[in-house]
Amino acid sequence: MFDYAFLILLLPFLSAIVLGLFGMKMPKPVAGIIGTCVLGVLFVMSLYTAYNYFFYTGEYTAMGETYKVVEGRLASGVYPTVTVFNLTWLKFSELLTFNIGLRLNPISVMMLIVITTVSFMVHIYSFGYMAERDKNYKFEGYEHGFQRFYAFLSLFSMSMLGLVVSTNIFQMYLFWELVGVCSYLLIGFYYPKHTAVHASKKAFIVTRFADLFFLIGILFFSFYVGTFNFDLSVDGSLTDKLAAVASDPQTAWVVPTALFLMFIGGAGKSAMFPLHIWLPDAMEGPTPVSALIHAATMVVAGVFQVASMFPIYIKFGGVEQLHWIAYIAAFTAFYAAAVACAQRDIKRGLAFSTISQIAYMLVALGVCYSMDNEIGGLGYMASMFHLFTHAMFKALLFLCSGAIIVIIGSNFKEYMGGLHKYMPITNICFLIGCIAISGVWPFAGFFSKDEIVSACFQFSPALGWFMTLVSGMTAFYMFRLYYVIFWGKSYYEEDPENRRKPQEVPFVMWGPLVFLSIISIFAGWIPFGHFVTATGQTAEIHLQHFQFSSVAWFSLLAAAIGIALATWMYMPKNNTVADTLAKKMPRLHKAALNRFYIDSAWQFFTHQIVFKCFSIPIAWFDRSVVDGMFNFMAWGTQEAGESIRPWQSGDVRHYAVWFITGTIALTLVILCLI
Repeated sequence: MFDYAFLILLLPFLSAIVLGLFGMKMPKPVAGIIGTCVLGVLFVMSLYTAYNYFFYTGEYTAMGETYKVVEGRLASGVYPTVTVFNLTWLKFSELLTFNIGLRLNPISVMMLIVITTVSFMVHIYSFGYMAERDKNYKFEGYEHGFQRFYAFLSLFSMSMLGLVVSTNIFQMYLFWELVGVCSYLLIGFYYPKHTAVHASKKAFIVTRFADLFFLIGILFFSFYVGTFNFDLSVDGSLTDKLAAVASDPQTAWVVPTALFLMFIGGAGKSAMFPLHIWLPDAMEGPTPVSALIHAATMVVAGVFQVASMFPIYIKFGGVEQLHWIAYIAAFTAFYAAAVACAQRDIKRGLAFSTISQIAYMLVALGVCYSMDNEIGGLGYMASMFHLFTHAMFKALLFLCSGAIIVIIGSNFKEYMGGLHKYMPITNICFLIGCIAISGVWPFAGFFSKDEIVSACFQFSPALGWFMTLVSGMTAFYMFRLYYVIFWGKSYYEEDPENRRKPQEVPFVMWGPLVFLSIISIFAGWIPFGHFVTATGQTAEIHLQHFQFSSVAWFSLLAAAIGIALATWMYMPKNNTVADTLAKKMPRLHKAALNRFYIDSAWQFFTHQIVFKCFSIPIAWFDRSVVDGMFNFMAWGTQEAGESIRPWQSGDVRHYAVWFITGTIALTLVILCLI
């Protein structure tokens, strides 16, 4: 039934190849249309795949295995893990064998929908964002590199799709690195800008540093367990292998250590503290890139990695590692929310919001089970649910910010204000995104975020209250942005003669905004616990259908306080409350504005410690000792050659003298020996 599924990887790969090699020879709109049509096909194909996977009743065969399902479920009541194909790519030995395949399970099918939906909207939206317009907003053409941009988008989409359908850890790592390469290319798309080049290098270096730990974890896991497979439901022998490793006192440390090392790679991709420093600077790329990579897909790779290996965490000694993941993510959520409250650049404010929301997802995964495997898997379902809903409203918020930037020509809030009169559609869509992310009923964020808070309360009341506080901070900083942009003092109205009048963006840009807004309103009503759970069995979502718990009321109260505080401080045009607070607490405000100097700390660590204590001495050793040794060998060879050069003069008389001299000397030696 899923024989067509290989096209999910093949089509975007072909699109990237065609646009990359021949795009510059095509008219710019043609290149964009090719990339967009391919993503449209993938979007439809992903919806069709999800429908067949979750709702099909009957019998089908994949990889020689027959599945009898009723509404997608096996007789045991769980959704099967379907391996559509699994090909041997490289085989060096029985252990060192690398396979490439396509695997469908509930979270990979969900991710297919997330990736293709957001990517398709970004492809459409980019026709407007990447257009060149005159001072009156009249269309004049497309930016230089338009074809290259769509080639990179196709390559990124293929890489992320390959990651989420991976059949083994090595394939996941292969596409993981391809995603990193695509982020480098897209963040640095405006390569003439020094800041864009710096941001792309920073993202590449930080994530590569984290990925080193991912690779080390894979090597530990594969060496001791003897396989690259990680899905317990597909490889029947994997459970026995893991049990043997975990039960041996000498190797009991291997699986938990390997899992945590792999999580460090995920922490780099998902921008967890202190590896978050690349994400805010990545806003130097085009805003559609921010929506695609840094709001919906790439940054959730770490969440997907932990969720994919969740059964191994639970069954083979990784519960403590999950708890550490929860603590790291909880601190990251609070830190990022605090920084977002003071940002002047709207895209960087949304970037820190993304860091905070991704941390929410990892907290939920980390608190699913206690050390004695109690509590239950509510957090797992809540994490995946929030991943789905967050992808939609965060992509919406980023694309709205792109529409504002196109019209205003700046990322900074000081150049905005009063835009509700000039950009009514963008205003409504941004408001919907703000309400959804703030967790206000009945929008999507309410259901997914409050399930996370409920899971936190089950694990620890202190953690539950802490995440409720972060929820209130989220509502505050998002409505702070909304009021400053759309209701604050108008930059245009202060000097209308010298500043161009704002206006609504064209349909090609606001159309995707409306589509994502609709999803952000209604996605919370999806019975997500029916499709994705930790055990595979159906889980009831208690907060839906008006069944409000005390947790929901406290969460709503936190959101209401955050919104009310933002309204009081930023809604009136001439309100000076925020400026007064900033003057009364200048050190705190400056620290938050400068990200609490974490970037400066990394700069000090890399330049003053790593470079001076390690890089400079190693460079001196390389130049003086290694290069010196080889230079000495080259000099010695050259001098030896120069010294014997006269022996090859080409003069026969000279050769005769040497011949006679040698003959006499050899004769004398022989006579002496006799």
